[in-house]
Amino acid sequence: MRTEDFDFYLPDTLIAQHPTADRTASRMLHVNGMDGSLHDETFSGLPNFLNTGDLVVFNDTRVIKARLFGQKLTGGNVEVLIERVIDQHTAYAHVRASRAPKIGTQLRLSNAFNAEVTARHDDLFELRFLSDIAVLDLLEQHGALPLPPYITHTATSEDEERYQTVFSKHLGAVAAPTAGLHFNEDMLAQLKQKGVDIAYVTLHVGAGTFQPVRVDNINEHIMHSELYNISQATIDMITTTKKRGGKVTAIGTTALRALESAARVSATNLAGSLQAGSGETNIFITPGYHFNVVDRLFTNFHLPKSTLLMLVSAFAGIDTIKRAYAHAVTEQYRFFSYGDAMLIEQQLAEKV
Repeated sequence: MRTEDFDFYLPDTLIAQHPTADRTASRMLHVNGMDGSLHDETFSGLPNFLNTGDLVVFNDTRVIKARLFGQKLTGGNVEVLIERVIDQHTAYAHVRASRAPKIGTQLRLSNAFNAEVTARHDDLFELRFLSDIAVLDLLEQHGALPLPPYITHTATSEDEERYQTVFSKHLGAVAAPTAGLHFNEDMLAQLKQKGVDIAYVTLHVGAGTFQPVRVDNINEHIMHSELYNISQATIDMITTTKKRGGKVTAIGTTALRALESAARVSATNLAGSLQAGSGETNIFITPGYHFNVVDRLFTNFHLPKSTLLMLVSAFAGIDTIKRAYAHAVTEQYRFFSYGDAMLIEQQLAEKV
């Protein structure tokens, strides 16, 4: 398959720059991968599509204030975007500067502390923070929320609240698991009241989630890697749900990637069961992939030529997703992080 097969036209006016006044006020396109039908719905109607005994799985990662501005001590401005915190004083980061900093270069960040470039790993620079204060604490004090590149305004207090999910818990992401942004406490209560179980995974979303695929043949694309963790309690809830005939709904592509990564790891086990624990995943899901865990996907609309658009095409079928996105553009749905949502029923296995 070619990358151009996953391109579509999107007017800039449909890229949502701000969240809706209320978290639950978005529209929702119901996409039935089994018959290809499309239905315009609202997010508030989500419980109507779930059944007692189903399970929904959220990603409870929390976005860090990962963007820092400063200067090289030798001169020249820099912009730093933390990709991954390694330990209390070390992080991997993207560094934008007129000239890439060399190993040994010191950066003065936020006019508050220094960091030294200690190594380079492909596009990422390893930074050693020269402070007694831990990296995450420094970021909280001096960093800025890293809004996606297609959002044109500087992060405000509104963004600091609304670009986090209400259930965010574990610091480490540089981008929000945006499907979860639609949910408030009342919606979570509605799901529980209906008898839908709720579980959590953690996948720390990296900046690579916004990167388009830049090779012509998608099989040549090198996927970015992200850290994830799945508890035994979540594994047990999935097993119970499957045994009683319920469906597992992933809230967002990040939750789906974590779940399917755990299944991929477990394929090497004699029992063939899902495995709890932490790991690093670079799973790249494209059409033809066999889904082992997830039956239904709730997600936002994704960027053209992106790995996430390829993922949803694998889940619902390429032709179905092409029609769904064309319909969304025609009906002026709001796109990307602060935009509207899709609820996708998985295509029939024989169509994969």
